[in-house]
Amino acid sequence: MKLLICEDDQLIRDGLYDILSAEGYSCSMAEDGNVALTQYAAMQPDIVLLDIMMPGRDGYAVCREIRAQNAQVAILFISAKSEEIDQVLGLELGADDYIMKPFGKHEVVARVRAVARRYRLATSTDQGQAQLPSFTMGDLRVNMQELRATRGDQTIDLSVRDCKILHLLHRRVNQVVTREELFNQAWGRTYLPNSRTLDQHISSLRKRVELDPSAPCLITTVHGVGYRYDSA
Repeated sequence: MKLLICEDDQLIRDGLYDILSAEGYSCSMAEDGNVALTQYAAMQPDIVLLDIMMPGRDGYAVCREIRAQNAQVAILFISAKSEEIDQVLGLELGADDYIMKPFGKHEVVARVRAVARRYRLATSTDQGQAQLPSFTMGDLRVNMQELRATRGDQTIDLSVRDCKILHLLHRRVNQVVTREELFNQAWGRTYLPNSRTLDQHISSLRKRVELDPSAPCLITTVHGVGYRYDSA
């Protein structure tokens, strides 16, 4: 999914870029309202993170213009302003959610995942598109449309990248998936592979989807080659 980060503070902008790129979103950035509208027209993102107090045009003005063009794109306001009237105004303009600075990584990730789920469901329904596949790996049920997996009564939130990795392993059941194939599928062909990046991501994913991460059954390591999902 494509995501546009509109924020005039470079440290916050770069931090959001790193966090959300790691989640698997294809991110672009804008430092003011005018650039935000130019970037929006060029990339047609699925999600927009929109700071309110920006130079050029503020976030409210940018939101109005985007909403006039597209009623479905997901918009999440980011602001240091805490007055309730601003939150109400932002949501009445058509924002899907609102988060205030300072914020933590986990809050940002959770809120973006939530609007991403709503966007996927809305666009697939309104446009008559086929929903992204759901599939089973052992006792784990993965729903790519909702960026979630379930095991019994347990619900596990997944990133876009998590879903891509699990889907590829599921499609290639009982076959080795090379590290290069995983990079190409989950990070993109333009990404410069780093072995630690993949290993750390797999380790994090195992902690959430494996019953025993120290003895994985869903994502097994094939040393020197890649990973494999073995179905009984």
